[in-house]
Amino acid sequence: MYHFFAYVSKLKYILRWGLKRNVEDENVKEHSFDVAVIAHALAIIKNRYFDGDLNADRIAMMALYHDASEVLTGDLPGPIKYFNPSIAEAYKEVEKAAEQKLITMLPDEMRSDFLSLIDYKASGNEIGSLIKSADIISAYLKCIQEVDAGNSEFVVAKKRVELLLNNNAQPEVKFFMDKFVPSYCLTLDELG
Repeated sequence: MYHFFAYVSKLKYILRWGLKRNVEDENVKEHSFDVAVIAHALAIIKNRYFDGDLNADRIAMMALYHDASEVLTGDLPGPIKYFNPSIAEAYKEVEKAAEQKLITMLPDEMRSDFLSLIDYKASGNEIGSLIKSADIISAYLKCIQEVDAGNSEFVVAKKRVELLLNNNAQPEVKFFMDKFVPSYCLTLDELG
C-alpha cells in the first residue's frame, strides 16, 4: 500500500496565511492550482513573446506540486520562515526532508517521475524562477482580494509583494501583471 496520493489530497487541510485574519481562507491545494495556472501562462507568454522554449505543460505540473511537502510540514508563515538566514536555511532542509519522505510513499518505479515534479528547483534556475514568480503573483492576487474586501491585515503584505513583482526582471511577469492582473480587481458584472 502506498500513501503518496492520500497525503497529497490532504493539502486542502493546510491553511495559508496562518498568522493573518482572512476574509476568505485559502488552503494549499487551492493555492497550488492557482500557481499551476499562472506558471503555465507565464511559460506560454515567454514562449510566444520573449523567445522562450519552455514546456509549459510540464511547468504547470511542477507548479501543481511546488508546495506538496507542506502536507508534512504545514505552511510556515513568511515572517517566521524568513526571520533570519539560519531559520530560512534550516526550513529549506526540513522541506527537502519532507519531499524525500513523500517520494518514499510511491512505488520505486514511480519515484523519479514525481521527484522531478516535487523538486522543481532541480530543473534549473529558469524554471525555478518562473514557478517562484507564479507563486509570488498568486500571493499578490490573494492580497488584492483581501484588501479589496476591507481587510487591512494584508495592506503591508500587498505592498511587500508588489515591490517584489515590480523589481522582477522577467518580461513574462511584467506582461502578466500588465495584461491579466487588472481583471482580478473587477467584479463579475464588470468582467462581462
